[in-house]
Amino acid sequence: MPNVNEARNRLRLTDLLLSVAIVVLAISVLLLSIEYYSLSAKYQSISMSLNSSHSTSSLSSNSSFGSTLKGIDTQLNSTELSIINNAPSSYFEKAGEMLLNSTLTDEVVFSKVPNNTKFSAMYFNGKPSVIYVGAISCIFCGENRWAMALALSRFGSFSKLYKGYSSFGDGDVPTLYWSAYNYTTPEGVGYGNYYSSNYINFISADYESPIRQGFEVQPLSYFISNAPNETYGKALSFMNSTGLFQGTPFTFWGNVAVGGADAVVFGNSTPTSTVLPLTYMTHSQVLSQLKNFNDQFAWGEYAGADIYISYLCPTINNSAPICSLPAIQSIEKVEGLA
Repeated sequence: MPNVNEARNRLRLTDLLLSVAIVVLAISVLLLSIEYYSLSAKYQSISMSLNSSHSTSSLSSNSSFGSTLKGIDTQLNSTELSIINNAPSSYFEKAGEMLLNSTLTDEVVFSKVPNNTKFSAMYFNGKPSVIYVGAISCIFCGENRWAMALALSRFGSFSKLYKGYSSFGDGDVPTLYWSAYNYTTPEGVGYGNYYSSNYINFISADYESPIRQGFEVQPLSYFISNAPNETYGKALSFMNSTGLFQGTPFTFWGNVAVGGADAVVFGNSTPTSTVLPLTYMTHSQVLSQLKNFNDQFAWGEYAGADIYISYLCPTINNSAPICSLPAIQSIEKVEGLA
């Protein structure tokens, strides 16, 4: 006859093993939940810190955020291009006043420029440079190019701009591309643009990767090693030498290095959920808002442009007409650049 105590001990051991298995399973489920919510939190809390940028590590793809490719790499027509090139100075002035008065809804914040972000301007052909490093998959680059294009238009003009998007797994927001990019290549860099100016150079590089996946970018050494000419090699090597690169976008305006976007503008209010208003806009709707200039989205983008303009004006001795606007001059004073 079996030993009663032995049977009881076996039963207790079985119960203990079962309990341990349940605990392990519960912990696994908890860890998976934490991972899921940490990924979605990027969109659920896009009252993100200002100067937001993507780190150089890749994110996993997630096509649930969007699937739009309508018109990608299509060149803006003359009417659309004119909205960028010929924006009224009054728009920049009003947006600057709103920035100074803290009456903007979207996150556009400025302050005294830290000394460790100030450098000597990079000159090529006798002109200082704006240098841009980004990625076509990057949501912050996508949002930020609208403000960049508006700012650059005050010192020159674009003969071509292209319609683009951030990646499906990173917001799928409509944006501008500086050139026609390869959005299916496993990896590459799109260098250059169709911009001309009597005041400045514009040197641009965007990391190219599959638009249907998530955010991807490479270290600056990758951009440098693939530079198409000596000018780009020197400009990108300089960007690397600042030691400030932590992700994209990464820009240099005159003599100020900017890590991340200078404004977080994804619609007519600061997004607080996975729904980004900008994701569901067409390029025509974005351009219409910039043209009509009667909502928070437009005011925020022009204010972001004003910050970039204020960085650049002192480098050219405020010689461009935009630099004479009272709001721009006031912004320069707050930043300690005037």
